[in-house]
Amino acid sequence: MKRSLGTCYYPEHWARQIWEEDARRMTEAGLTWVRIGEFAWSRLEPRPGHYEFDWLDEAIEILGNAGLRIVLGTPTATPPRWMLDRYPDMLAVDAEGRPRKFGSRRHYCFSHEGYKADCARIVTMLARRYGSNPHVAAWQTDNEYGCHDTTISYSDAARDAFRNWLRGKYRGGGTDDDINALNAAWGNVFWSMNYGGFDQIDLPNLTVTEPNPSHILDFRRFSSDQVVAFNRMQTQIIRRHSDALIAHNYMGRITDFDHFEVGDDLDIASWDSYPLGFLEDRIKASDAHKRRYARQGDPDFQAFHHDLYRSVGRGRWWVKEQQPGPVNWAPYNPAPLPGMVSLWTWEAFAHGAEAVCYFRWRQAPMAQEQMHSGLLRPDNGEAAGLAEVREVAQQIEDAPTVPSSRAQVALIFDYEADWAWSIQPHGRGLCYFDLVFDTYRAMRQLGLSIDIPRPDADLTGYRLIAAPGLMHMPERLRQTMTQSDALWLLGPRTGARNADMRIPVPLPPDLPGWDLKVVHVESLRTDMALPLQSDGEMVSYREIVEGAFETVEALDDGSPAVIRSNNRIYVCGWLDSVALRRVIRDAAIRMELDIIDLPEGVRLRNTGHESFWFNHTTEAKMVSGLTLPPISVLRTTR
Repeated sequence: MKRSLGTCYYPEHWARQIWEEDARRMTEAGLTWVRIGEFAWSRLEPRPGHYEFDWLDEAIEILGNAGLRIVLGTPTATPPRWMLDRYPDMLAVDAEGRPRKFGSRRHYCFSHEGYKADCARIVTMLARRYGSNPHVAAWQTDNEYGCHDTTISYSDAARDAFRNWLRGKYRGGGTDDDINALNAAWGNVFWSMNYGGFDQIDLPNLTVTEPNPSHILDFRRFSSDQVVAFNRMQTQIIRRHSDALIAHNYMGRITDFDHFEVGDDLDIASWDSYPLGFLEDRIKASDAHKRRYARQGDPDFQAFHHDLYRSVGRGRWWVKEQQPGPVNWAPYNPAPLPGMVSLWTWEAFAHGAEAVCYFRWRQAPMAQEQMHSGLLRPDNGEAAGLAEVREVAQQIEDAPTVPSSRAQVALIFDYEADWAWSIQPHGRGLCYFDLVFDTYRAMRQLGLSIDIPRPDADLTGYRLIAAPGLMHMPERLRQTMTQSDALWLLGPRTGARNADMRIPVPLPPDLPGWDLKVVHVESLRTDMALPLQSDGEMVSYREIVEGAFETVEALDDGSPAVIRSNNRIYVCGWLDSVALRRVIRDAAIRMELDIIDLPEGVRLRNTGHESFWFNHTTEAKMVSGLTLPPISVLRTTR
């Protein structure tokens, strides 16, 4: 795999006279890729049916002739103002019934048929015009599905589409028998919620108290399917006219739609990495942790998404937008420490990225993102990150091409489990993503390299498989478990609900070949942590279990906290970092995995041929006979 660099560029923002100079400076900096066009619909079609492609033709020619490879974005994330005049009901609607108005971006509802038809039209125009252009080497569909809470819409268009989706799921004819199947699945006998027909079903918002959780889960599935269908529509059009790669740029900690299913229609996955913004905006951590890493970003958050999107892309993935300086949208927006842009880039390469592209080439002097830094300042002077980009460009030119290898540890992530937890958290702040991320962090602190496969993936060859919080365990995964000789780390809430969001009988977790039942659960106040007999505590959530098992860890009162039977370990609650790290260490040792207790802020990624050591701290660190300078990356050959 040849590593490469790129940037995001908006020729429509700048005078035509500087395009050649920009292209020259990009190539001189060592950049290979340039993404354009994803927000340009109003420039491409300023009036309905009036197209202006000449400027884009020229921009592609100038950039391509300079040696740059184009990623052409479809502009469907930013419908022009005239589109709203054409379709006044195209706006997404939030859970409080408020329309998401024009004046920003992503203001469309995925279910609006008229808007989808216009999207198909503009994507067709672009694909026909540029599908065989030798400079267009890749495509990007839309931009950041789900950003700004824009996946789930409560519009009339969504309501009508949801009813049709339900007809299709519950045998698809609109008969009394079909609606009875829905009533039975949802348990609508409770509170007299039975429906007489599909047209009576509304969206699960603005109810007196919480809606039926089964209703919400089906609505979440429907909302995800709408994103999948919208993206598939675009990829099918592009493939009719182009052989170039197709990607979408996902975001960090966006779980409103199933990224794996969207990825099934793409050639590669990509995501937008903003370590400093995410630290303040999307990570559950102490103030001390956020202060310690305010200029570096969390040591594990970016890596988690690198590993996740490597799986979404079936091994092929990019960073489409890499933060090169302060952003504009987080609660606080500090500048990265010197060396961090280089560290973030090499971290992505260590996890298998084919390309890292920086957002953006030049800082905009206008509009919402004018405080978002780029590689150039608005006056064309070089911003601080550009020197590090040049350095990385030289390093990858001299570095050998190294294939990525499969890890020995798998951590399953399931979008439906995240929806189920959000529908029924059972305690304030309880969140599936946080549980999985806590497990990932503990594994990384022990020097383990990790894959994050989807629940229905082939898990052959993994020696340790963790599936914390997997609320519904699909039958294929249950069968995989019975045939696997890996050590499985499960719980809490494994198999706690069936596919219809009901408590199953036999009681959870209903694991094949294990007489184990969760007979009682409780959520705990933040000041009610339960000490373990060993170091650490059980926090937030606890399960009482019965059955045949060996107690591995116990609470102070002697009740089981971690149990085992054969090749399965079940965690009966939410463990703090001390206890969770110990449980994972013991499991790794049992499976004869190489572990190392890494110093604070140091992380290791093994690719099979190379080892990458990352020091995210401002102090030199000693580990395994190596000295890691502050804010540094050290590569060693295995």
